[in-house]
Amino acid sequence: MAAALALARRGLGRVWPNPAVGCVLVQADAEGDEVVGRGWTQPGGRPHAEVEALVRAGERARGATAYVTLEPCSHHGQTPPCADALVTAGVARVVVALTDPDPRVAGRGLARLRAAGVRVDEGLRSEEARLVTAGFLSRVTAGRSLVTVKAATTLDGRIATAAGESRWITGPRARALGHRLRATHDAIAVGIGTALVDDPMLDCRLPGLEDRSPVRVVFDGALRLPIGSRLAASADRRPVWLLCRAADLETAEGRARRDRLEGRGVRVLPVPADTAGRVDPRAALQALGDAGLTRLLVEGGGRLIGALLAADVVDHLAWMQAPRVLGDGARPGVAGFGVDRLADCANFAPLDWMPIGPDMVLWARRVGD
Repeated sequence: MAAALALARRGLGRVWPNPAVGCVLVQADAEGDEVVGRGWTQPGGRPHAEVEALVRAGERARGATAYVTLEPCSHHGQTPPCADALVTAGVARVVVALTDPDPRVAGRGLARLRAAGVRVDEGLRSEEARLVTAGFLSRVTAGRSLVTVKAATTLDGRIATAAGESRWITGPRARALGHRLRATHDAIAVGIGTALVDDPMLDCRLPGLEDRSPVRVVFDGALRLPIGSRLAASADRRPVWLLCRAADLETAEGRARRDRLEGRGVRVLPVPADTAGRVDPRAALQALGDAGLTRLLVEGGGRLIGALLAADVVDHLAWMQAPRVLGDGARPGVAGFGVDRLADCANFAPLDWMPIGPDMVLWARRVGD
């Protein structure tokens, strides 16, 4: 199952709206166990992991045990059910880490296997599988994309000097890790303030992973992204989606801005505003989930991160800290979010804490998840 989970991670950022799944087929004989087939969800979400493993195993799949990170599907979509494929191939046993909560599956795949005489075992390394599959689980059960906030701050939580200088707070190894994170997410998001100040490309620039660049998302309530920005200018080559306030499209000026941006290939997603007049974070994530995105990496700025924390929709943190202090007046990594009581603060449980060059990175998830 550990090998299957490693295979599943290969699909992260490449298979939405489908889950990233891994499958390993094992034959046991007097000389021991032998892996006869491996598979993982292919780019675009198909073929599925089980079918990939079965193709590689061929006739050696008969009588084998399949280790699968998520319950095999039982419904006809663009591909036939994987549960049926396992039965037809003569697999004798299936070990599953997680049951699929998708209403089209939800135990039906396991029931189909059992009805065909296949032994089924559930729950092996389920917590690890839950982390790997967290984006898909969020979209299916909560109706929204999973949110990971990636921040690079000083020890006192600052992301730039008072004058706005931010390059570079952290070192090159931490920045490379940030690009690896981009490669494993369906989309990367920033607020319009960051888009206007930095004019970013929001792509993955690690050698060999350039094709893993995700959908670029901007929280842009009034559609202020300039036509000449690098994002808009490249929207015909790499997707750019803007989340705007629906009310802004009720004006002639707003519709004209939308038309100009859509003419460049930008996708505009109107959503309601929150009580502060900003793009409502929950509605925005619902719209992204409806569009198929499962994993959203948020890189800033501080106001967007603060709004997401205030809405209690930040699921994971990848918080990088440089051993520096900028002090009072420097720009905070979280803005517009504050509490009066410790009991009301945003709480996260650490998953890992590791040095990366001269910096440190904290991996954490929201308490209760």
